[in-house]
Amino acid sequence: MSTVNPEPLWRPDPQRIAKAQVTRFQAWAAKQHGAPAQGGYPALHRWSVDHLETFWKAVTEWFDVRFSTPYTRVLGERSMPGAEWFPGATLNYAEHALRAAATRPDEPALLYVDESHEPRPVTWSELRRQVGSLAAELRALGVRPGDRISGYLPNIPQAVVALLATAAVGGVWTSCAPDFGARSVLDRFQQVEPVVLFTVDGYHYGGKEHDRRDVVGELRRELPTLRAVVHIPLLGTDAPEGALEWSALTAADEEPVFEQVPFAHPLWVLYSSGTTGLPKAIVQSQGGILVEHLKQLGLHCDLGPGDRFFWYTSTGWMMWNFLVSGLLTGTTIVLYDGSPGYPDTGAQWRVAESTGATLYGTSAAYVMACRKADVHPARDFDLSTIQCVATTGSPLPPDGFGWLHDEFAGSGADLWIASVSGGTDVCSCFAGAVPTLPVYTGELQAPGLGTDLQSWDPNGHPLVDEVGELVVTNPMPSMPVHFWNDPDGSRYHDSYFDTYPGVWRHGDWITVTSRGSVVIHGRSDSTLNRQGVRMGSADIYEVVERLPEIRESLVIGIEQPDGGYWMPLFVHLAPGAVLDDALLGRIKQAIREQLSPRHVPDEVIEVPGVPHTLTGKRIEVPVKRLLQGTPLQKAVNPGSIDNLELLHFYEDLARKRA
Repeated sequence: MSTVNPEPLWRPDPQRIAKAQVTRFQAWAAKQHGAPAQGGYPALHRWSVDHLETFWKAVTEWFDVRFSTPYTRVLGERSMPGAEWFPGATLNYAEHALRAAATRPDEPALLYVDESHEPRPVTWSELRRQVGSLAAELRALGVRPGDRISGYLPNIPQAVVALLATAAVGGVWTSCAPDFGARSVLDRFQQVEPVVLFTVDGYHYGGKEHDRRDVVGELRRELPTLRAVVHIPLLGTDAPEGALEWSALTAADEEPVFEQVPFAHPLWVLYSSGTTGLPKAIVQSQGGILVEHLKQLGLHCDLGPGDRFFWYTSTGWMMWNFLVSGLLTGTTIVLYDGSPGYPDTGAQWRVAESTGATLYGTSAAYVMACRKADVHPARDFDLSTIQCVATTGSPLPPDGFGWLHDEFAGSGADLWIASVSGGTDVCSCFAGAVPTLPVYTGELQAPGLGTDLQSWDPNGHPLVDEVGELVVTNPMPSMPVHFWNDPDGSRYHDSYFDTYPGVWRHGDWITVTSRGSVVIHGRSDSTLNRQGVRMGSADIYEVVERLPEIRESLVIGIEQPDGGYWMPLFVHLAPGAVLDDALLGRIKQAIREQLSPRHVPDEVIEVPGVPHTLTGKRIEVPVKRLLQGTPLQKAVNPGSIDNLELLHFYEDLARKRA
């Protein structure tokens, strides 16, 4: 594996390496904590996992984490699940997120952009004032530490204010985007029983208004624990009967009061995609998220005051929470509420241009869509402020790396491309961005600091330059403190720790190369295993979707009762394309020559579309279950799918095959 890309696509210049916060952190940690002064990032990473407690102590000191009561030790209990971080300590996440208001009150904390593409700033002092006012009103409503506060909101400043005010009072935040239907939202919110619901009357997307008042009415009826509903009139409508007005709750000039809570106190609840059952309600802590995100955003993403951080996301995806945490580093965060492709495919680049983004994050799918649509970002937009383009959601194919690099290099830009991979489960990255390391095509630069990421075979032996299971062998502070409504912890245990006791198994196939980089091959539970040769679905997609006729694809491998193996490839064609013998031949030839003759599909089948989760991931396992004869209502949670109609095609195919 390590010889596939002998030469890096990009190397950071000496000035970038010297200025990087991770370089300065390493020099300081060498003096203060015995970290290696030489050897660069690989030596620092080795030290961070070998001396886990010292490393995390160093992180809290470097970023000046304010403990209102001190911790007794860094790691009280080390076992997974159940690791106990910084016992005895109290702090508040929102207090740290608003610290820049003291030194830069009139600079923008938020830049809000809608489909008009005109950025509107919210200053640090104004953000702090609104949080103070709303936190006082939440307390007046009887909200106490541990109470759940929910938001049915798009990516707007009010969502950030509501999250921070919730954290300030010690409440537990949870949100869904307003494109989620009522059933999807209730599957999530009913589990946690919120006492307050923040809602909009609707939202703008793709140049159209989408009225959501009927859905809000259903949520109010079906959430009996609500004590208050707060109306945000994004479409200009009056508050429904019994609802409170946002403007009234955020009008006071009130200094925020930050509840000092234990390190492990819940900060928010995130949800798994829930494609095959009720979504898992994943609880992460105020302290764990604070220190993990300071490390990830400050050291790995190299963000700080003066940066502008834009990630295209919605409030229903963990990347929104990650984006909000940019505030912890004093960074201005960019909130874009609108379609990624309106008025045209270049929309996200236009937002990056208008806001002066220095780090721009998006999905691998968007990068590939731009490439296919003949978008030329560095030529058509002024992107001179961008230092880094980061991607996640799925592996960025090698062609995506090459396209991004060439587009920016053509304008003389020195672009750092960071493909990152993590999970909702830890609300962070296992591997990805390192500003001081080279970038190899198709590879993530390295595992994160403090993260002992390995590739294991089925017997628990580490692999190098071979495909294996992604495991993490030591605890991370942002691992869930628990799942909601999982009193004995069995669902949490079974999700990550049933395969290798005491070791986190994430469910991805990866290769750790001998030079320390990482390749993600896709989900291990939908891996293609033909004649003992395993391959991730992402590898197939990368090859097939290079063909201009293929808009998107889905590959499934199914073990047959007779011991055989059926591997169909479903293709959603570009407009005007025809799945004739010539295209079939080119698809099979591409897979045979670029991947493996064993993984040429048994059939190539044209489909009306590829179904995704609400956060944009292709749903392989539920389609596999449908094709194995599982009824639709048991194979998939309907509320978790972007277009349920598409599943009927696969259901009908299974019926015909049976």
